[in-house]
Amino acid sequence: MNKTYLSVIICTYNRDKYIYNVLKSIAENTLSTDKYEIVLVNNNSTDSTETECNRFCTDYSDVKFRYFIETNQGLSYARNRGIQEAEGDVVVYVDDDATINKEYLQTYYDFFDKDDNIEAAGGPILPVYETEEPKWMSHYTRQLITGKLYIGNKTKEFPKGAFPGGGNAAYRKSVFDKVGLFNVDLGRKGNSLIGAEEKDLFDKMTAQGIKFFYLPNAILYHIIPATKLTEEHFKKLTYSIGKSERIRTLAISKKKYYSRIFSEAIKWGASIVLWLKFFVTADIQKGNKLILFRYNVTKGLLGK
Repeated sequence: MNKTYLSVIICTYNRDKYIYNVLKSIAENTLSTDKYEIVLVNNNSTDSTETECNRFCTDYSDVKFRYFIETNQGLSYARNRGIQEAEGDVVVYVDDDATINKEYLQTYYDFFDKDDNIEAAGGPILPVYETEEPKWMSHYTRQLITGKLYIGNKTKEFPKGAFPGGGNAAYRKSVFDKVGLFNVDLGRKGNSLIGAEEKDLFDKMTAQGIKFFYLPNAILYHIIPATKLTEEHFKKLTYSIGKSERIRTLAISKKKYYSRIFSEAIKWGASIVLWLKFFVTADIQKGNKLILFRYNVTKGLLGK
């Protein structure tokens, strides 16, 4: 068995407000610095990202830090560049607007190091609001807006249909030789909110029988600013989810796309039932937001 080495990849675009703190939380982890590197991919930031990275290098000179600029705009381009530059046999993606707990790297290291056959894993994503959670937020919209992921305090295989969040996921590098890199037609580009690149990748992995595991002690704290709680952001994000699914499924086949439309119809039925539940419990704000979410996703899916 080869000794494990982690490449912690951070892909960033104009997040100078947060980038130093995420790097700091990585450097202050319990894992020895000879067992990991940080690979930062700057995707054409126009702010002070580079200055903040230089500050980090000065403050934490013992950490191996490698900095690259990816000129092709898009998160998938940046993620793929990270894979290409990574020296580790395991790549760990950490969002640029987050921090991690002190046991994060050790948790991933120990899990992959114990078995060469382990190929992918992810951990909890817990939202940290800069303001406060709005009253319209419910269990069903929280994951959408904040990326929240929590399925218990036990290590286990992800349930069928579930997969790690893209901002807290680890892969053995050999996975990408089997299923290919991230689809560059998907994923955020600049201020665009197109996504689904992680879902696309995990679907390909599932088709090849590759398992992915949930590690409760690898926690990412995702910072949620007030700008992500606005009506404008909600509308743009939910429409983009539908549009992303349209792009993803049509790239596979028209049959896959029509199957996704059918599943959307089923989700409409469930959403109406939930709206009635919220109505009965006098929580109409949450119910209305859920219906608006479904409406915008459907518009994006149908290309309206």
